[in-house]
Amino acid sequence: SSGINAEWPLRPGGDTCFFSHCYPYSYTDLQADLLEIARDPVKSQYVKQRVLCHTLAGNMVHLLTVTTPSAHLAEAKQKRAVVVTARVHPGETNSSYMMRGFIKFLAGTSSDAKVLRDNFVFKIVPMLNPDGVIVGNYRSSLAARDLNRNYKNPIKDAYPSIWSVKQMIRRMLSEREVVLYCDLHGHSRKMNVFMYGCENKDPSRRLQERVFPNMMGRNTSKFKYSACRFKVQKKKEGTGRIVMWQQMGILNSFTMEATFAGYNNVHFNSKDLEDLGYHFCDTLLDYCDPDTSKVDHVLSSLTRIVRAQLAAKLGRSYDDVALADLQMSELESSDGGSDSSVSDGPPKLPMIRKKPNQGKKEKSTDCDSALIPLL
Repeated sequence: SSGINAEWPLRPGGDTCFFSHCYPYSYTDLQADLLEIARDPVKSQYVKQRVLCHTLAGNMVHLLTVTTPSAHLAEAKQKRAVVVTARVHPGETNSSYMMRGFIKFLAGTSSDAKVLRDNFVFKIVPMLNPDGVIVGNYRSSLAARDLNRNYKNPIKDAYPSIWSVKQMIRRMLSEREVVLYCDLHGHSRKMNVFMYGCENKDPSRRLQERVFPNMMGRNTSKFKYSACRFKVQKKKEGTGRIVMWQQMGILNSFTMEATFAGYNNVHFNSKDLEDLGYHFCDTLLDYCDPDTSKVDHVLSSLTRIVRAQLAAKLGRSYDDVALADLQMSELESSDGGSDSSVSDGPPKLPMIRKKPNQGKKEKSTDCDSALIPLL
């Protein structure tokens, strides 16, 4: 047989055994990580925690604000913002390990972490869909909907975390520039780690949305820039990435996708995924360095590469292709390899919990599960 066979001996005694397709990371794990930070007398000074909202089931959606406290209001207003979210899809546990590495680095004692805290305000939502995580859904919320298709016009009572994130970002934009938004995901059909972005067609800012992903690919071999895509497809218009770009005007609006497999024929372990959080921070330092030579070099390199690709596609010489002619998305395949789903309509509301004597409990319509029980 060409398939893979595996055997796992079970101990007698009637225990339930679970197999997971990725390293588990539960809502309890998140609570433990956040509690550890809250109990640290140093970290708790610059990592502030609050409840962003409550889910349909009443679970807390946590919001972290990471920055060095400013002595003066004018100083605080000079800081730009970075927004990072994860786990909108419950089964993509690898995104939580990237998020864990990201938070660990930001809350750490290194000089680079201090530079980031001194210069930015980080708004972090480590688990957007705790209900789905708790009940074992792979993709959906308790409203049986993909939350990452409902950013465009979110219903507060149906999608409280999505509505609250949008409101939080709107408030941030009224106070300061949001230099980058990134939603962390897992991907089951492609290797490596890569990003989906949004093609910017403003002639004065052409290709600038590609600079950060390209720099990250230069900082770690685990990230593959050539796998990044920047098409804005109509069926994806409800995603956080596109809404933050279209409605909020955030140029650097991404989803970062980590494979469930690995890179260079090596399977990722949890530390590999956490390291991506560090590399993300390292790239942010390069991208926002007051010395713009690195950014200028990457942008110049991207321009040369794309002009050459477009010239070959159009059958013209390099010198006959101008920057205004660049349509990078014409050179890319679609992101059809994405695990993303199209919008699946309005939520199943109202959701009323029946008492035991009012009838049988309705069976779940979500058959996907992060864990498969073997009884």
